Amino acid sequence: MNELWLGIDVGSISTKAVLIDNNNNIITSKYILTEVDPIMAVKKIIAYLNQMLPSNSIIRGIGVTGSARNLIGKMLDATIVKNEITAHAIGTMTRHPDVRTILEIGGQDSKIILLENGIIVDYAMNTLCAAGTGAFLSSQAARLGVPVEEFGNYATTAKSPIKLAARCTVFAESDLVHKAQVGYKKEDIIAGLCRSVVLNYLNNVGKGKKIKEPIIFQGGVSKNKGVVKCFEEILDMPVKVDEYGHLLGAFGIAILSKKTKTNKTYSLNIENIEFKTKGYECNKCSNTCELLSFYKNKDIIDVLGSKCGNML
Repeated sequence: MNELWLGIDVGSISTKAVLIDNNNNIITSKYILTEVDPIMAVKKIIAYLNQMLPSNSIIRGIGVTGSARNLIGKMLDATIVKNEITAHAIGTMTRHPDVRTILEIGGQDSKIILLENGIIVDYAMNTLCAAGTGAFLSSQAARLGVPVEEFGNYATTAKSPIKLAARCTVFAESDLVHKAQVGYKKEDIIAGLCRSVVLNYLNNVGKGKKIKEPIIFQGGVSKNKGVVKCFEEILDMPVKVDEYGHLLGAFGIAILSKKTKTNKTYSLNIENIEFKTKGYECNKCSNTCELLSFYKNKDIIDVLGSKCGNML
């Protein structure tokens, strides 16, 4: 019997999943857009993994991380639910044991993790500003009429990258429109955008942090060669991008699920199970908590959002 472990990273923009074996080899993986519906995204991704499941295999554990981790953890009765910092650190250190700095930029979130001798010594996540995230790049790609997947190619051919206001999304967008209207080349504008993303990240997420080599850059934005180039130029250090950089959160939480050493067996046959939520406001005390009842078929499996427990 081939034992496998499932890791799922449910983010605001994308949902990632990996199946690993006992030697931490990635057997199969999937990356899809969350589309503001993490439950449906997870059902789609598990349906895919179920089709790709090798014969004579069983799922021994499920780990969940990401912004929707608590909801999806309940949905799947997960073995372990952990924050993104822990999951990304474990996933990255497993593939790069000597890593000292992890740069991560996703769709709406970005983070930096500093490590010494395999131990997290410091970390930070982005504030409310989205100027240093993939969502910002995607919105500007639409404005410029260029697929965001081609940004890297445009940026690396720029001869005179422009300077854009890097600290605020609104200012950066206004600056971009102005530069386009006065006639700057598209590749120079795109290179300027990539540079503004890096500067925003370093000024906000990386502010006051001592960035040391080896540096691993991950998250969806790590696939943008223009952003990678800007990081290397500004930091004056080599920045490595893992081929599985967009999956390392899911990879890390899969490893953590394996470490629980449960004897439980999980099924991926959830296609015909209905999961739904119902939101309401509790008025049993002055907290007036916004609660979310979570149902599996017609049975309630949990109530999320309580600050005091009065809804029980």
